[in-house]
Amino acid sequence: MSKKVLETININKYFYDPVKFRVLSDITMSINEGEFVSVVGKSGCGKSTLLYILSTMDTDYEGELFINGKSLTKKTDKDLAVIRNEHIGFVFQFHYLLSEYNVLRNVMLPGIKLAKYSMPEIEHRAMEHLRTLDMAEQALKSPNQLSGGQKQRVAIARALINDPIIIMGDEPTGNLDKKNSDMVFEIFNNLVKERNQALLIVTHDPDFAARTHRTIEMADGRIIS
Repeated sequence: MSKKVLETININKYFYDPVKFRVLSDITMSINEGEFVSVVGKSGCGKSTLLYILSTMDTDYEGELFINGKSLTKKTDKDLAVIRNEHIGFVFQFHYLLSEYNVLRNVMLPGIKLAKYSMPEIEHRAMEHLRTLDMAEQALKSPNQLSGGQKQRVAIARALINDPIIIMGDEPTGNLDKKNSDMVFEIFNNLVKERNQALLIVTHDPDFAARTHRTIEMADGRIIS
């Protein structure tokens, strides 16, 4: 039996501009270890708002959020920052690599922040992830010297550095052509097969979503299927 790595119970979210407006309604869902899940729906349906809550970045909601079986509701910002860094890996549409650091250092940064391993060990782990993603030869280059597909591979390596229990992606193939989108999908698929990684990916790409284990469809702030 796969264990739940993420679960929500009746999450509701309101915006107050200019009047009270409900943007998420009674979101109850769970993601298991080794499960590759996509979230789809039209723009404005609440996908990114939900991801922001699931990633612990937004704490202004009603309901319960659990990661690794532990309730995160009402935890302090400091506690959430530690949980986020240790348990969640992020891959966004824009890679957010820092141009002042080389590729290797960019991958190491979340590991340095968590400080769970020594610097030589963090560097070794970063190189291993780059090697797995066929990016080891680019380790000492600046992000500005890489193609879009290569930058996204570096972002995935960075997301893996702290052995997260779940990787969350917000349109990670949104800026890529079909060839690079397929490559990113295959990387994610291999992570599921080889590492039993849980993945939750918000996407507008129906082809990408169709190939995941399960698709959560949203409309008007609700899960409809």
